[in-house]
Amino acid sequence: MKKEYDFSKGERGKFYRKDAVFNIPIYLEPDIKSFVEKLAEKKNKDVQDVVNSIIKENIKLSKTLSV
Repeated sequence: MKKEYDFSKGERGKFYRKDAVFNIPIYLEPDIKSFVEKLAEKKNKDVQDVVNSIIKENIKLSKTLSV
């Protein structure tokens, strides 16, 4: 690393995008990951789709129970 860096020609906000969308990484425990991967393969779907459907069902159930 240099002792000093020259930012005199830098542009503030050059890469800022107001409407940028970020995907949050989710890390599954090994046993859960294995289960979801097997289920996704069985259903011929992406792991992401299976995880999202499981979470959506859990949300529905939670809403039903909290009423």
